[in-house]
Amino acid sequence: MRLVILDNYDLASEWAAKYICNRIIQAKPSQTRYFTLGLPTGSTPLGCYQKLIEYHKKGDLSFKYVKTFNMDEYVGLPRNHPESYHSYMWNNFFKHIDIDPSNAHILDGNAPDLKAECDAFEKKIEEAGGIDLFVGGIGPDGHIAFNEPGSSLVSRTRLKTLAMDTILANAKYFDGDLSKVPTMALTVGVGTVMDAREVMILITGAHKAFALYKAIEEGVNHMWTVSAFQQHPHTIFVCDEDATLELRVKTVKYFKGLMHVHNKLVDPLHSMKEQD
Repeated sequence: MRLVILDNYDLASEWAAKYICNRIIQAKPSQTRYFTLGLPTGSTPLGCYQKLIEYHKKGDLSFKYVKTFNMDEYVGLPRNHPESYHSYMWNNFFKHIDIDPSNAHILDGNAPDLKAECDAFEKKIEEAGGIDLFVGGIGPDGHIAFNEPGSSLVSRTRLKTLAMDTILANAKYFDGDLSKVPTMALTVGVGTVMDAREVMILITGAHKAFALYKAIEEGVNHMWTVSAFQQHPHTIFVCDEDATLELRVKTVKYFKGLMHVHNKLVDPLHSMKEQD
């Protein structure tokens, strides 16, 4: 497990974007071998998406041979609703890059048979050859995707009832009106993300500090589902200084002492132009 600590949100977002860019380019995706990326929503990944769009517009990165699978989607919210995750992904990322819309997979929270929709999503991941890199964020209660506290750590894509903490946290996107916030969602399982070849989790802000402490310094616990990734062979936690406030000083010093190694993963930043 790696913990990458940057000074602030912007630098953490840039580091994550550089890592994703390098992994895609180093994989040399093609028509016969796509790079498969798992993606999150929420406020945390926005800076990372903006950087990836910047690399694309400069001609350094293409998503032509990339397939994406999003972590989750609300149940019952119209697809074109401004707060649906379909809208989020298209407005904040997909419409700004060259991904084929048929390669961008997002769960359908309005499907007539929600269980069949979840099972089909798992099958699509399997048919794509699995996820090469799953990028995730967490909630203040340590949930990843919508795997709320108490979720099975071997769970698969399924229907979940949202915890009140999550509903409260998401109310800001619905004019602060709790009655407008969906109470159920479709989500990939912890086991679904654990199956990815690599996992990168973005954690920024002081309000996520206790969750990072639980993820890094305490044991694996289904009440803090992000802690499961201690047991993944290739996990990178990317955070800012504010998110480390609950960590022991020696923990922070230890991982900061490895930054010269971690930075070799993103420096130099590769470009598709090098392959032309």
